[in-house]
Amino acid sequence: MGILKAIATHLDTLIGPGVSLLYPLYASMRAIESPSTVDNQQWLTYWVIYSFITLFELSSWKVLQWLPFWPYMKLLFCMWLTLPTFNGAAYIYENFVRKYLKVGNHVNSNYPHGQRKVLQMMSLDARKSVERYIEKNGPDSFDRIVKAAEREAKKP
Repeated sequence: MGILKAIATHLDTLIGPGVSLLYPLYASMRAIESPSTVDNQQWLTYWVIYSFITLFELSSWKVLQWLPFWPYMKLLFCMWLTLPTFNGAAYIYENFVRKYLKVGNHVNSNYPHGQRKVLQMMSLDARKSVERYIEKNGPDSFDRIVKAAEREAKKP
């Protein structure tokens, strides 16, 4: 029974570095090598959040040392942020960072107002693809696609 108690007492020390540092490091290196930017968003957001957690811990360590459950809360939160089942960091980015800070939502002012409005509603990846399409085929082709989509949306 003593071994189980020791493991339970030091669970955060045993699992914490793997969950909060090793796995995210490995996943970040894989994200760098992959062509998709979706995983980049997950792992960049994770490292920003983890940095904030670390700054919080460093600045309030005197208070946190009196909270015996803090390491376990941090472990659970880091698991939620990192595990692919949850992708908590991507959730935070999509629901808070992108919505409230409007980071990276600037659209080139060279586009007509209607096109800028449509481009601003898109994710950054989609916007880049559409901008490449406009450069290749011209702004009129984009207008035709938007009008066709509007007609299709109005159909019952």
